[in-house]
Amino acid sequence: MKKVVLMLAAVVFGTMSLMAQQNAAPAVPNDNPNAPDIKFVKLVHDYGTIMKEADGNCEFEFQNTGKEPLVLSDCRSSCGCTVPQWTREPILPGKKGTIKVHYDTKRVGPINKTVTVMSNAKTPSVVLRITGNIQDNPQASPVKPQTGTAPVAK
Repeated sequence: MKKVVLMLAAVVFGTMSLMAQQNAAPAVPNDNPNAPDIKFVKLVHDYGTIMKEADGNCEFEFQNTGKEPLVLSDCRSSCGCTVPQWTREPILPGKKGTIKVHYDTKRVGPINKTVTVMSNAKTPSVVLRITGNIQDNPQASPVKPQTGTAPVAK
């Protein structure tokens, strides 16, 4: 029985360590002097105070200031309510691209979400942030209007 427990523990520990290695790959700076370089116009988009179900779209513009084509390999959001879309084609030196971010404004409360951009640039990962506050619509009535006909007085 001890052997089975020890064997099971070894398998679980081994599996966990392999999974940790897969996700823990650090972003290593690119030492190539000709490598692409990504420069964003802004790193934070502040929605300010907006109403529930308002337009949750924003854009982050960037430029390749390096000497080789820039390729964005991935853009990961910190949660499912934030969805990034990015330029899939290589960005030539001197050219611009955009990362479009959609935040689902159905949730009321403060926003503080991140989008991590991974590329072949000198700095291989850049973190973008969206902030703001979603307020419930004061015009919205919590009581649904009754449908049908009113009783007729006799």
